[in-house]
Amino acid sequence: MIQELLIAAAGAAAAAAVYAGAAARVVKQYERGVVFRFGRLRRDIRSPGFTMIVPVVDRIHKVNMQIVTMPVPAQEGITRDNVTVRVDAVVYFKVVDAADALIRVEDYKFAVSQMAQTSLRSIIGKSDLDDLLSNREKLNQGLELMLDSPAMGWGVAIDRVEIKDVSLPETMKRSMARQAEADRERRARVINADAELQASKKLAEAAGVMSAQPAALQLRLLQTVMAVSAEKNSTLVLPIPVELLRFLERAAPGSAPSESEASAPTLPLPPPDAYLKGRAAALDSIGDLTGPSIDPTPTEPDART
Repeated sequence: MIQELLIAAAGAAAAAAVYAGAAARVVKQYERGVVFRFGRLRRDIRSPGFTMIVPVVDRIHKVNMQIVTMPVPAQEGITRDNVTVRVDAVVYFKVVDAADALIRVEDYKFAVSQMAQTSLRSIIGKSDLDDLLSNREKLNQGLELMLDSPAMGWGVAIDRVEIKDVSLPETMKRSMARQAEADRERRARVINADAELQASKKLAEAAGVMSAQPAALQLRLLQTVMAVSAEKNSTLVLPIPVELLRFLERAAPGSAPSESEASAPTLPLPPPDAYLKGRAAALDSIGDLTGPSIDPTPTEPDART
């Protein structure tokens, strides 16, 4: 009797162990368990940890609740300004309702991928090339809104959408490179012209100061000589001779004469009409140089004639 009881207890324990093994499930922290009983959804979503189901009757599906990173294949399209481009992107999304993600759509990952490709192609056709290259933040927000509206009905939330790369034709790249080069050259010329204008103003101010103080030009020349000699050059070339500078200093209006010029005697200048009076007096003293007119005497005829 006792042996039969032991055998029955062992059989019951084995059956309980088999049942527990078939009914026991473990749901991870980043998952949620959705149970179907006879094909009908049970609203009690199993939270992470150990859980039990009825074997043969229940089926449990584990749904990943982590953020999924899905690359969007490159889509080729024509922008609004008629430029052919290839654009690829990446979508970040996660499941917020495990039951809807299993019931409302067959494969939510494939559905999100196809919707992202379609939306990206639509964004390319509505945007200009400059927007694709420089205003990506606005395009990313537009893509996120286009994806988030239908995805919420599938129990999926779009976290963010980023455009990764924009591929341009080689001819367009060369054209843009030439445009950028021309723009940089224009800015360089404007900067050089502005620098020349500022330099000319400063030089005009310096010329005004030097004209008021002629000695400043001599000091500037000495500074230039010192700057050139500081570089250990064996040859020193002066572009302007010192004698020329002295001549310019003497010719400058308002400059004081030097000591040698001040000590030299000065001769009185004759009045302006002295030359004319002297010439008239000299002609009177000479008199008439032609003299009286003399008629020629007739010659006697030859006696032999």
